[in-house]
Amino acid sequence: MKIEFYDPFQNENLKYQKEAIEAVTDIFKGQGVAQTLFGVREVDLVGTEQTDVGVGNRLTLGEEELLKNIQQIQKRNALEITQSIDKGDLNFSIEMETGTGKTYVFLRTIFELNRLYGFKKFIIVVPSIAIKEGVKKNLDITREHFRALYGNTPYNYFIYDSSKLTQINGFVRSGEIEIMIINIDAFNKSKNIINNPQEATFGEKPIDVIASTRPIVIIDEPQSVDTTDKAKKAIKSLNPLFILRYSATHREKYNLMYKLDPIDAYERRLVKQIEVASIKLSDTSNLPYIKFISVDNKKGIKAKVEVEVFQGGEVKRKKKTLKGNSDLFEITGRDIYNGYLVREIYAEKGREYIEFANGKIVRLGESIGEVDPEQRQYLQIKKTIEEHLEKEKLLLKRGIKVLSLFFIDRVANYRSYDSEGNPQKGKFVEFFEKAFQEVIQLPKFQELYEKIYKNLPIDQIHDGYFSVDKKGKLKDTSGKTKADESTYGKIMKNKEKLLSLEEPLRFIFSHSALREGWDNPNVFQICTLNETKSTIKKRQEIGRGLRLCVNSRGERVYGFDVNRLTIIANESYREFAEKLQKEYEEDLGIKFGVVEKRFFYPILGEEGEKLFQFLQEKGYLDGEGRVKEKLKREIENLPLPNELEPKRKEIVATLQRVIGRKIKIEKAEERRKVRLRKEVILSEDFKNLWERIKHKTIYKIEFDGEKLVEKCIERINREVAIGEVSYRYEKAKIEIDRGEVRSADETDRVENLVNISFQLPDIVTFLQGETNLKRQDIIRILTGTSKLSHFRRNPQKFMEAVGRIIKEELSRVVVEGVKYEKIAGAEYAVQEIFEKGEIVAYLKNLKESQKSLYDRVICDSEVEKRFVEEFNKNENVKLFAKLPKNFKIETPVGSYNPDWAVVMEVDGKEKLYFVLESKGSLGIEGRREKENQKILCAQRHFETLEREYRDFKYLVEKDFEGFRGRFYTLKFE
Repeated sequence: MKIEFYDPFQNENLKYQKEAIEAVTDIFKGQGVAQTLFGVREVDLVGTEQTDVGVGNRLTLGEEELLKNIQQIQKRNALEITQSIDKGDLNFSIEMETGTGKTYVFLRTIFELNRLYGFKKFIIVVPSIAIKEGVKKNLDITREHFRALYGNTPYNYFIYDSSKLTQINGFVRSGEIEIMIINIDAFNKSKNIINNPQEATFGEKPIDVIASTRPIVIIDEPQSVDTTDKAKKAIKSLNPLFILRYSATHREKYNLMYKLDPIDAYERRLVKQIEVASIKLSDTSNLPYIKFISVDNKKGIKAKVEVEVFQGGEVKRKKKTLKGNSDLFEITGRDIYNGYLVREIYAEKGREYIEFANGKIVRLGESIGEVDPEQRQYLQIKKTIEEHLEKEKLLLKRGIKVLSLFFIDRVANYRSYDSEGNPQKGKFVEFFEKAFQEVIQLPKFQELYEKIYKNLPIDQIHDGYFSVDKKGKLKDTSGKTKADESTYGKIMKNKEKLLSLEEPLRFIFSHSALREGWDNPNVFQICTLNETKSTIKKRQEIGRGLRLCVNSRGERVYGFDVNRLTIIANESYREFAEKLQKEYEEDLGIKFGVVEKRFFYPILGEEGEKLFQFLQEKGYLDGEGRVKEKLKREIENLPLPNELEPKRKEIVATLQRVIGRKIKIEKAEERRKVRLRKEVILSEDFKNLWERIKHKTIYKIEFDGEKLVEKCIERINREVAIGEVSYRYEKAKIEIDRGEVRSADETDRVENLVNISFQLPDIVTFLQGETNLKRQDIIRILTGTSKLSHFRRNPQKFMEAVGRIIKEELSRVVVEGVKYEKIAGAEYAVQEIFEKGEIVAYLKNLKESQKSLYDRVICDSEVEKRFVEEFNKNENVKLFAKLPKNFKIETPVGSYNPDWAVVMEVDGKEKLYFVLESKGSLGIEGRREKENQKILCAQRHFETLEREYRDFKYLVEKDFEGFRGRFYTLKFE
């Protein structure tokens, strides 16, 4: 099967990818299409030196223009503002959460940089074999997609291979887009072939030949690439025009341009919902349980342990601190700890242990007195199988393949060999096959058994992905050796095959060291079965399954109802969540519950600093910006300075996001099934409601071309002002005292560059490509404006400004001129819109209702919960339905999904039918322009249906009170 790719510039679900791409391309706004040609020395067979032409990148913008662009992007993205740059050492960081399409974004950025500015030479530097193979695989599977988007623009890509140096000559001479993928280890040592003169590059060092092109360097996972001075020097030797750094976990952030952290990704539903299924065993308190958590030797050696104490009439697990001679019998009050007197706490790093007087020893990270480890592993495997089958039952009819992943640290636990080298089943295979036979026989999985597993041999549904030795035997690995290349190749090669429903393989065992190579979107369960203390971080553990799943047609599927990643953990839900939050704070610098000045930049610009100070002065934030209880209490009626009142909605929304900013991990045991109530969907009330809203329409656009031309001319004359290309001259004295070295008596002068000439680009063709308007209309706009002379001052900036204005005005007139007509015989089918099967949600998001189509309503916000509560209470409401995401009305600015369909009864007799949009703001000024445009189109769509049904109405209301008021008005009309 083939994975489908969508254009983030057209697809609303991928808007964040467009933002990340433009966060880079907009840095160079004002730069024209530029490249540089240079001589390449070569020697022919008779020793004659010849010169060929190489093609390189060139940056024409000055530091001042670059810095201005950088700061504008950072303000719109609510990031720290860069104060100065060095054009000779440009580095830009882009932070994107795992699973959100980081690789696609930097590949698409390559094509956009070429389209806008003519840049052609790119080098992608990676830290590992797995990531190298992953980038190559992405280039393979996106080839058709990029060719369709960029009109077959020719491009070439290759993995650097020191035995194929002729590829470098092609890279340098080519006038097409050239992409080289290279591992940092291939050029960070002086003995590397690339760093020494070679015959294939005519006596030159290959690295110098590459450097002559001024490549744009893209570093994938920089926290694993340039972590040493040697690596940094190696990157510098490429002579990059600029460096783009892409990661979810930057260690060093250089000029951060875009940030999509794990909380943002979750809130925007760009990754799977995470839930934890914990394995808890009851009645295990008959043995002395001790878990060694940590050791500290700063003020005397102390150890933190977890033990079971008798408290409040029951046994509870509590954390306690031990020192030499600590007696667990006294600490716990339980006889079973008699003899557990601390003899020694050994704190040497890597060898930490506690020895007790009875000779028992417990090592750091391990425990004694717990349930048999093999019993726990068996239960983890069994729970993984059960979760897998539950999800398969739910998703099979939607054409979605379910995969489960087991990480193990010893290959022998999956496959061992006898003395003659014959393969034998490891204990995990035996556990798996036994548990699978038990679970698949449960009555709830009978239908699944008949459809899939009845005639499927059990050894075909599981497999191991491990490295092999020279004899073909599976072996343990570090994930970084030459032997691992074939394993990563197998994982990548089989990526699409695994997604096919015809492929029987569903359960995969892999070495925990190979976790980097795993990135399959249809991994729904992850279970780590390590026997030794696991060093895998929670972020790494969940990272392999975060990507949104795809169906059998290769299409990405959205929504938490489908995308739910279950971690089968051997710790409690609370422990898992706490560890994950700590990692986010320590590794990513995420500050939970802290307001930063930059959060207000997109709303208020520089005024954001005043608001921050106001909130501190009024006692809503502490000195570090941490939210105080007062803000939580008063957020709904927060007093603001008069001049900030127009931005109240955006300010309050920003603060509410910080207050509610936390890791949202769900408990598997709080998962509930939401079922369609057949009696309601078959009722007369629903049939009448559906009769009114089921009709599909088609829209036509009629607009006045003359009016569009006039509006564009008017705005260009009013808004476009392109200055001359200038340079800045600065002079300052340097003063030195004991406090600091500082500049004084600064002078500053800006002068225009005179007699500078540009090669003028084809502005008409450029604007036609940007706007899809006819050439004659573009010519009329350009010749009608009084600002055409500004085109010569800075052609690129002028084209960008005019293109933006035309697109904005075109969007407005298109929406204003949209007309909808009913399509005869075209209707939404009930069975397609409303799920017949089970939908899964969590208790905290559910509201029970006897009036809804489902026995529980899934609420995405507090506003929706309040509406459901009022629907339930109000006697006039006879039936309501939250309209699913696939009930869409097409508009020129993207698809629109209304919130509710409602049946209201008038005086126990007559019925009125509504489609209701619940919005936080009723005024158009309180909503985004695109949102207003969609609502205007929806009104036109429903007006077409209202003409046929006089008892039906489409309404936009802020709350239930407003809706009820409109209902009472309408019932008397």
